[in-house]
Amino acid sequence: VLTENNRISSIKSTDDKQWEDIRSGVITLCSNFPGEYWRGLDSKREYPEEFVKALTNAGYLACLIPEEYGGSGLPIQAACIILEEIQRSGGNGAACHAQMYIMGALLRHGSKEQKDKYLPKISSGELRLQAFGVTEPDAGTDTLSIRTKAEKTKNGYIINGQKVWTSRAEYSDLMLLLARTSSNKTMKRTEGLSLFIIDMQKAKHNGLTIKPIKTMINHATTEVFFDDLEIPFDSLIGSEGQGFKYILDGMNAERILIAAECIGDAKFFLDKSTEYASTREVFGRPIGQNQGIQFPIARAYAEMEAAALMVDRAAKLFDNGISCGAEANIAKLLSSEASWKAAESAMQTFGGYGFAEDYDIERKYRETRLYQTAPISTNLILAFIAQNVLGLTRSY
Repeated sequence: VLTENNRISSIKSTDDKQWEDIRSGVITLCSNFPGEYWRGLDSKREYPEEFVKALTNAGYLACLIPEEYGGSGLPIQAACIILEEIQRSGGNGAACHAQMYIMGALLRHGSKEQKDKYLPKISSGELRLQAFGVTEPDAGTDTLSIRTKAEKTKNGYIINGQKVWTSRAEYSDLMLLLARTSSNKTMKRTEGLSLFIIDMQKAKHNGLTIKPIKTMINHATTEVFFDDLEIPFDSLIGSEGQGFKYILDGMNAERILIAAECIGDAKFFLDKSTEYASTREVFGRPIGQNQGIQFPIARAYAEMEAAALMVDRAAKLFDNGISCGAEANIAKLLSSEASWKAAESAMQTFGGYGFAEDYDIERKYRETRLYQTAPISTNLILAFIAQNVLGLTRSY
């Protein structure tokens, strides 16, 4: 059933009222950034500065930062609501979602001095922590094979190497960087990598070069080059050689939050498809009266609701400190597939108009396709489930 503002109803949850204020607040904020705003940015491949500032000023980007550092100290369930509603409104949370999940490494493993220095400024918006330097051209998803090096000197570290698909690097003040500090072959593969926080404004023109990558979506992604970049000792987060373990801590949060975005995307497509199918008339009757239109939308709705239940389950486990690697990965898998199924049904429902920019279907279609590939591909999630849940032999 469509509500007065053309939003399909969802299966009822006992938690709905708990986050009602946050949901309504995000809906109100996003109403100030309609489709025209996002279409204009998309055509010019520009960053949504005004939108990010509005989210920051409203406190939404600091929702997971503890109150002692100026944040809201909310659980990841609340962050899921925020990102879901951004996507459902027709926006794109990818412009700023990284700040929610990568700051966890700083919060959990950073020193008191680092947290005192950075977290209050991240909360207020004075600093942006949006860049995450992990992926490399030759390593891809094989993170343990990265070659960017951080060589210790008497004054700190010297960084040399290259990262790729580092989104938002041009618009971030800080970067979390994973680099190799040891190549000792007697170590475990998971050791020898360290995590650093980089002041990007100081690093630019001092060994850090950012090169934008043009893509099919407006994602502000880049290549980043490090040429003898000098950083101080206090850039190291936690202990040397433990960086891979630190970023693993944040990957469950990343999976859950991006899964929530996919649920929002699916709801966007279902909202639009249901409204259009109800009002568009061909051969003297609404096209939504035809089962050929109804059934794909109905199936997409069912798959979205099932995926949303897994997102909710993973988020609750995460918030209660319970291991949720399988649940987080399955949530991301099911949600990304549900959003893609909803996108496909929307394109078919709208027909030729689905390709017209003014309807926003083609833009969101391109954007939601990303999550079949990033931040981890569907096939790698299936490999994870096979190996770590079902106990089958590792396939790679």
